[in-house]
Amino acid sequence: MRPAGGAWLPLRPASTGRTGIEYYSMRPIDPIVALERGTNADPFAVLGPHQTTVNGEPALVVRFFHPDAEAVDLQAAEAGAPVPMTRRSGTDLFEAVVPGWLGDPLTFDYRLRVTWKDGRVGDVDDAYRFGCILSDFDLHLLGEGTQLRAYEKLGAHQMQFGPIAGVHFAVWAPNARRVSVVGDFNRWDGRAHPMRLLSPHGVWEIFIPGIGRGEKYKFELRSRSGEAFTKADPYAMYFELPPRSASVVWGVGQYAWDDQAWMAARVQENGWLDRPMSIYEVHLGSWARGADGERFLSFRELADRLVPYVRDLGFTHIELLPVMEHPFAGSWGYQVVGFFAPTSRMGEPDEFKAFVDACHRAGIGVLLDWVPGHFPKDAHGLARFDGTALYEHEDPRKGEHQEWGTLIFNYGRNEVRSFLLSSALFWLEQYHVDGLRVDAVASMLYLDYSRGPGQWVPNKHGGRENLEAVDFLRTLNTLTHSEQPGSITAAEESTSWPGVSRPVHLGGLGFTFKWNMGWMHDILSYMRQNAIYRRWAHNQLTFSMLYAYHENFILPFSHDEVVHGKGSMIGKMAGDSWQKAANLRALYGFLYGHPGKKLLFMGCEFGQWPEWNHDRGLEWAFIDDAPHRGIRQLVTDLNRLYRHEPALYELDFDPAGFQWIDCNDNENSVISFMRRARDPRDVLVIVLNFTPVVRHSYVVGVPEPGLYLEAINTDSECYGGSNQGNGGAVHSQPIPAHGHPHRVELVLPPLSCLILKRGRVAHLTHTAA
Repeated sequence: MRPAGGAWLPLRPASTGRTGIEYYSMRPIDPIVALERGTNADPFAVLGPHQTTVNGEPALVVRFFHPDAEAVDLQAAEAGAPVPMTRRSGTDLFEAVVPGWLGDPLTFDYRLRVTWKDGRVGDVDDAYRFGCILSDFDLHLLGEGTQLRAYEKLGAHQMQFGPIAGVHFAVWAPNARRVSVVGDFNRWDGRAHPMRLLSPHGVWEIFIPGIGRGEKYKFELRSRSGEAFTKADPYAMYFELPPRSASVVWGVGQYAWDDQAWMAARVQENGWLDRPMSIYEVHLGSWARGADGERFLSFRELADRLVPYVRDLGFTHIELLPVMEHPFAGSWGYQVVGFFAPTSRMGEPDEFKAFVDACHRAGIGVLLDWVPGHFPKDAHGLARFDGTALYEHEDPRKGEHQEWGTLIFNYGRNEVRSFLLSSALFWLEQYHVDGLRVDAVASMLYLDYSRGPGQWVPNKHGGRENLEAVDFLRTLNTLTHSEQPGSITAAEESTSWPGVSRPVHLGGLGFTFKWNMGWMHDILSYMRQNAIYRRWAHNQLTFSMLYAYHENFILPFSHDEVVHGKGSMIGKMAGDSWQKAANLRALYGFLYGHPGKKLLFMGCEFGQWPEWNHDRGLEWAFIDDAPHRGIRQLVTDLNRLYRHEPALYELDFDPAGFQWIDCNDNENSVISFMRRARDPRDVLVIVLNFTPVVRHSYVVGVPEPGLYLEAINTDSECYGGSNQGNGGAVHSQPIPAHGHPHRVELVLPPLSCLILKRGRVAHLTHTAA
């Protein structure tokens, strides 16, 4: 059988038109059949302008195919009226020959006037008159995995060739037999716009004139086995509203940013290790809903409502559960199909940029949950993209998350690495986000994650470590930190893998931060226990300081802790309703006093009773009740104190910033410690009482004499407490205690946290009488 782009032979001359162009019929060997069947793998060898000979003389043949065309006229740029092209009998192929043409066929300027089968008539530019757009160098970088902005080359991009505007489409599908672009513009018929294969790189491309921003499209692929199916564009920057799944031509846009001061400061300050960082974690679809309780708030509405709310609470950052396009809302965004597209559920891409812009103008950083660990099996997504395991592994022992029903990226494949690294840079550069929280890192690091014996394949050394994933993560962190100075990466990693947040050149993975899952689990386990039993679980309060400086930790009370039957934060606390609120206030005091950056999920700031439900907004009615209003006020005051007291953040990751006063009073369930700033004289004393008993004359050693002021007392009546305390301040006594030359004798309120500072506190918050 001849190849799909096989030979063409002139048969007979047609009549000569007034333009002087002679038209000839051309006899196909077999390409027409392939075009009609949608199996022609090399349409550019058949369609468009091609050099030929007629009666031994040079000529140009122009061919056009479209299943909806009834008649076609060729209009040469330098000729007069359009002249009919010849239609091959029983086909939708039209052809004409221009005699005497000698030169590059791509320089022949013409248009086509098409009469469509539904009666419409219109002029079109031929998609097959344009040459290759991607260069050999572009393709080399893509194949090498070093094209770090692959979204600039692949996907859909508006372009203009002289006066001709259109869209360039490109997709990586090396194992497909044929790839076409389909959309409203061609009635979703894969025979209309088959693409050119750029061999051996496996990239297909085409420039389609006459379409632009807002066009819906997909790629129709035909597998080696002959099966035809459609896929969304992996590099699409916008999608139609789910459950529909078409990609939308969009581009990065021309949004006029107004956050230049923030972005400049981000580069200059280069990191948050020694700066206050308290993160408000948000699922945008359920923070609040429209008046009917069903409608999602738009990005612009969230900019108007969420941003000032977070600013007034005093958080430094917002962390968003994945905003990338995802088909299943119940995944909370973690089953991504659009790694370059904000979800259309809440508006257009520029509206999400406006949200980030509003955050920055309000002095709030933006972190995104980013999911390079797995992707869903949805038919229009990445799964078996070209009929083979392209983005994933073929072997399910390496390529499938059995627990989640999702697929695992093949990090050893250069084009996959380029795809993921480009996605990371895309959000940092194009959307100005300040960092990425990388989801499910543990599942990436271990080949036997959630697998039993015989269900996983060891690495080349016989070990359980995913060496390709380790290399990918190191490359990711090196790249983002170098390309976007001041941006951060945070790992959700729950194992003892060493050096997660250590630099790559020191053998680490290179993350800026790691979530401290151990501290979170220990302290929540402790807080669930009745106070009379806490004396036997005292180590759950103190154990974290044995490893606190192994990593740069974030202390997370995240969405995962308030869902799936785990209960809300206030619901986890022991005791009656008053004690639950008091316990939660004390816990938040411990959160802000403990070394490490802070993270609190939405709704936890006011102690919402129900678990989080992604299908509805938060229970905002609770904030009108005194206990919940008090909890929110405490979080606001803790954030204010945190941002103003260097002792609470400057040495988060240096042992010099923390010192136990007494970690051994398990009988009373009391702990006390100091936090220090770089200036060793700048000290805070923090004392926590985890029983409902008021403790009078409780002795705490202090390093310096003077008046110690209550900067925070979580039992203050303004927080909903019993208003026990020290009248706002207490004088030290020159009597040694706990290895220090001075002491203070305190009234420890029930289930409380006291934060004391020697001398004047300009930003003194609410204290007890």
